[in-house]
Amino acid sequence: MVPATNRLIVVTGGGGGIGRATALLCARRGDTVAILDKNGETAIEAAAAARDAGASGAVGLSCDVSDEAQVARSFALIHEQFGAPYGIFANAGIDIGGLIHEMPLERWQRILDTNLTGIFLTCKHGLRQMLAAQIAGSIVCTSSPASFVAFAAGGSGAYSATKGAISSLVRCMAIDYAEFGIRVNALTPGATETGLMWNNVAADQIETMRAQLRREIPLGRLAEPEDPARVVLWLLSDESAYMTGSHVVCDGGILAKSSISV
Repeated sequence: MVPATNRLIVVTGGGGGIGRATALLCARRGDTVAILDKNGETAIEAAAAARDAGASGAVGLSCDVSDEAQVARSFALIHEQFGAPYGIFANAGIDIGGLIHEMPLERWQRILDTNLTGIFLTCKHGLRQMLAAQIAGSIVCTSSPASFVAFAAGGSGAYSATKGAISSLVRCMAIDYAEFGIRVNALTPGATETGLMWNNVAADQIETMRAQLRREIPLGRLAEPEDPARVVLWLLSDESAYMTGSHVVCDGGILAKSSISV
């Protein structure tokens, strides 16, 4: 197997939030980073920031992870420039709320295509390159506390279904690729100060919701993107070399807390 040096890390949804924070942390340790995002401008900007932060190489590409042609093209371009990846952070996702009986099929399909099929396509094309190059590396997929419990605010059935499926997929891939030395784990981030966090909250309600979350999260604050990003950095490193098929929860204590006050 190829030794874990001169690492190339591919990050989807890397134009902002946890993905961008992860790419910059990888850059600071000297990794090469390939940043994919549906918004190509943010991907390019994040790649420039990664170079400034110390990346040995960086590229930002526009990529809709629900479109296999775009995913395949992106991995081909990355391979042409840098070779096969050592690590993949399959992170791109959307959160569109709604009750199931009111949800148009088109919206349901869009959420599944981005969150679940996007993870599948990212891992599919990344794994092909890793296996061909005999790289024993690490894959991290973004799951959610919604994989284990329903959000109290409700209206998250489609999003939660994708995250539960991602958690199952992570466990299966961990078993399937262990013989090749490829580890697959899941990040389970809690409430984090990203655009996605407030996607289903009216602008005039964000500060009220933020204050409520601070009261309810045991650690008393929302995560900054760097908090879960540090978990991803660890899962992509040799320090977690004996971990696969696991979920690392970084949620300020949300899942540890009883949902009732007595």
